[in-house]
Amino acid sequence: MYKLLFVFIISLFIGCNKDVLPKPKAYLNLNYPNKEYVKLTSKRPYSFEVASKATIKELPKNWLKIKYPSLKASVDITYRPINKNLRELLIEAEKLVFEHAVKADNISNTEDYSNIQNKVYGKMYLIYGDAASQVQFHVTDSVKHFLKASLFFYTKPNYDSILPAIDYLKKDMIHIMETLKWTE
Repeated sequence: MYKLLFVFIISLFIGCNKDVLPKPKAYLNLNYPNKEYVKLTSKRPYSFEVASKATIKELPKNWLKIKYPSLKASVDITYRPINKNLRELLIEAEKLVFEHAVKADNISNTEDYSNIQNKVYGKMYLIYGDAASQVQFHVTDSVKHFLKASLFFYTKPNYDSILPAIDYLKKDMIHIMETLKWTE
């Protein structure tokens, strides 16, 4: 009994050498490059300004993939000519947005976008939650052209973790909408 008490007292003194302190709070340090834009140089039925730090991958059918390697993200641009099927294209674009409703906490659309001078009319959707795509928009001239853009990350969606990157890239997508011009 005395031996057990002796071992307990010694272990009490040995085990209490240092004060135990909680870990200090860490602060997230996100450094995004400053915004600089350049005009899209590829020959397409549309043009717009894109972030200079992004890389462009040209795809068939006048489609594009705007890659942001440092953020492990891309904005996928799909283009479709209108052949008396504007209603179907609009329904398809909204259907693609609402397919994310299974994983999304909320889906909201911003105000309708309208640039009368360039004949660009559209709508942007913000998708909150762990969905595959967090920002999407579509624009059209209502007669000849229809363009859709979707933001994707090359990682398992964790909305809280990627929210700063979503906000950063959403500004680029808005800039695409604002500088879009039909070239044909």
